[in-house]
Amino acid sequence: MEATFLQRHPFLKDVLNISVFIIAVLIGTLLINTFVFRSFSVIGPSMETTLYTNDRLVVNRLPITLAQLQNKTYIPERGQVIVFKNPNYTIGLGDEYIVKRVIAFSGERVVLNNGQYTVYNSQFPEGFNPDDANQGEPGNPTTGEIDTVVPQNELFVSGDHRQGSYSLDSRNGLGTIPSYDVVGPVGLRIFPFDKIRGF
Repeated sequence: MEATFLQRHPFLKDVLNISVFIIAVLIGTLLINTFVFRSFSVIGPSMETTLYTNDRLVVNRLPITLAQLQNKTYIPERGQVIVFKNPNYTIGLGDEYIVKRVIAFSGERVVLNNGQYTVYNSQFPEGFNPDDANQGEPGNPTTGEIDTVVPQNELFVSGDHRQGSYSLDSRNGLGTIPSYDVVGPVGLRIFPFDKIRGF
């Protein structure tokens, strides 16, 4: 019985097997990053004291994937910490991805006065503080004044370090965020190892 080409050239068989394995790993990694989860590092003080520079985050992509499969727009929960693509990003300038906390949704009126946000909607015509459910995060008074209505299919977001200009967010120059720019909610901080926590 005659040997096959690969049997006569075992080195080529090994190279082919390794190549197939590498391609499978790359495709698997791409699919996981696109549909399941992604990892990001925090840069800057805008989310202190919740998150710090060099914290490593795992962002849950599954809610986005499920919404897309249903031909819907993903809407995060109020108070969730999310990562989104910077709508003002220019290659080489600034951060491409940003982490902030969700304050308000399309059609809601956001007022910032006396160091505190108040959100008005049809369910709460008298307004409410969107930070009340965040278990003490953020802890600082919020600098600035604003009175705006969130446009259709957009989100109003804010950092947790809201004094001065530590956080560029919807109240002071970043503007509201298109819903389609949301990468997903932060699910887990995995580094530093002594500060691992879920969100």
